[in-house]
Amino acid sequence: MTHNIVFGTLIITLGLFAWGRIRHDFVALITLFILIVAGIIDPAQAFKGFGHPAVITVAAVLIIGKGLEFSGLIDLLGKWVMKIGDNLLLQITVLSVLVAVSSAFMNNVGALAIMMPIAIHMARKSGNPPSYILMPIAFASLLGGMTTLIGTPPNIIIATFRADEMGEPFSMFDFSPVGLAIMLSGLVFIIVIGWRLLPKRAVKKSDEDMFDIDDYITEVEVVKDSKIIGKTIAEIAEISDAEVQILGLVRNKKRIHAPDSHDLVMDKDIIILETDADELNTFIDDTKVKLVGDKKFRKDAEGSDKIAVTEAIVMADSSLIGRTAADIRMRSRYSINLLAVARREKRIHRRIDHVIFQTGDVLLLQGREHLLNDTITSIGCLPLAQRSLRIGYQTKIPLALGIFITSIILVVAGVLPVQVAFSMAAVGMVLSGVLPIKNVYTSVDWPVIVLLGAMIPVGVALETSGGASLIASRVLELGEMMPAWAMLTIILVVTMFLSDIINNAATVVLMAPIAISVANGLGYSSDPFLMAVAVGGSCAFLTPIGHQSNTLVMGPGGYKFTDYWRMGLPLEVIIVLVGIPMIMWAWPL
Repeated sequence: MTHNIVFGTLIITLGLFAWGRIRHDFVALITLFILIVAGIIDPAQAFKGFGHPAVITVAAVLIIGKGLEFSGLIDLLGKWVMKIGDNLLLQITVLSVLVAVSSAFMNNVGALAIMMPIAIHMARKSGNPPSYILMPIAFASLLGGMTTLIGTPPNIIIATFRADEMGEPFSMFDFSPVGLAIMLSGLVFIIVIGWRLLPKRAVKKSDEDMFDIDDYITEVEVVKDSKIIGKTIAEIAEISDAEVQILGLVRNKKRIHAPDSHDLVMDKDIIILETDADELNTFIDDTKVKLVGDKKFRKDAEGSDKIAVTEAIVMADSSLIGRTAADIRMRSRYSINLLAVARREKRIHRRIDHVIFQTGDVLLLQGREHLLNDTITSIGCLPLAQRSLRIGYQTKIPLALGIFITSIILVVAGVLPVQVAFSMAAVGMVLSGVLPIKNVYTSVDWPVIVLLGAMIPVGVALETSGGASLIASRVLELGEMMPAWAMLTIILVVTMFLSDIINNAATVVLMAPIAISVANGLGYSSDPFLMAVAVGGSCAFLTPIGHQSNTLVMGPGGYKFTDYWRMGLPLEVIIVLVGIPMIMWAWPL
């Protein structure tokens, strides 16, 4: 009876994960609460998962990765990459290899996020389609994460399951023999064949061309008989029902950026509007303002040179997701204007303040030049404009690398467990001044931390309720006449399938107990089966929802849902063909 409740709950969980309307961390919490109420999980043990070594290690690795970024190391590499020229094959090769290697030692989403703006800038500068470059580097980030303990959360989780089963976790480079073989074969496929299977999407020559912003940003002049003279910005909405957004004012040839809702409109003001043609006509009729014409006051006005326009992509942990620009008072709170939203290569112009943001949306934002990038980062977005090298940070590269390498040596030598060594390295990054203390907590992907903390007790419940053993017995019945390699393949392929529709960390938490039970039932070592789960958990190549890296490139690359199959399906076949023999060689049954 107990395992039936667990199975029913897990079916609901998988459905919610696949549905995608509720964020994965909240789905995990819902699952945890159901099992607590059902009496499966002891309330006293409910939140024990948040103190689990895997959770602590993931958080520490994220902080270390941000420290390496702030040290200037990544910027230095980015500056070097910009010099490789316009050859598309060379761009794909260098970027994919660099992202894969970076992903082995830092969060794979972080490695991709750092290189993605560079890739987009290179594509636009050289006239190459971003769609040919972005999915390859997203997939490369997943491949690179397979190679080390800290490359991806699934590996860290699997290491802790092994510790519970056999008394000793997988070490830092235990994943390397299998992971490197898969990474190298995957990269060869991506570089030689994979990108050629992708659709060619039109490339724009500059950041602003993607949106053609002058087509829907207009100036109108307040004249003597205008109905809005003496009214506040907020009161304009009461006079006209037209869907317009006021981006700024030009008064006495001086620009007022993102005016406050309480600012008064005066005679001869030039109002900068964002709207479409139909709504503009309605607004002019309602307010009796005058269309300025071809003269661009926003460009002539003093202070206009300090106003910049840039693109940014909404990250998976952004505070914008599920909300609108109006909800968060984007203009008054952050002093930035939302000019347009692009979603999967489609532009959205109308009712721009009421667009509900989604992961992967590309936003066209306007703000004060010296604050714009910091503001974009603070709301959980990634600037897609080329970023300049951090002046003065380069001197901290040796210090950051020294701290990181020391922590790796301590782990490999067995002096300290990984969660302790990397937590110390994270603190060292802060105390040494490499990572500003204000960026410590913003560098942690909290939804993933909550997901892990909530799902680990669920995984334990699957095992203690007998559910894992029951599933394993069914698998063993199906595979009585099958050789060991076939059973490993089943575990790997099922894990791959789940990782394409639900979070990879959740996939591994659910599959690891099943893999251990199957191995015990066959009388084999659990190591190869756990390694198959680790590999499969990092193989979310078929959908944009399986992994954050895939979601991030969807908007900028203009990809459709089905585009991921083009390169992802043959890549997963290659991984199975290479991975199973390598697992059996490196981890004998």
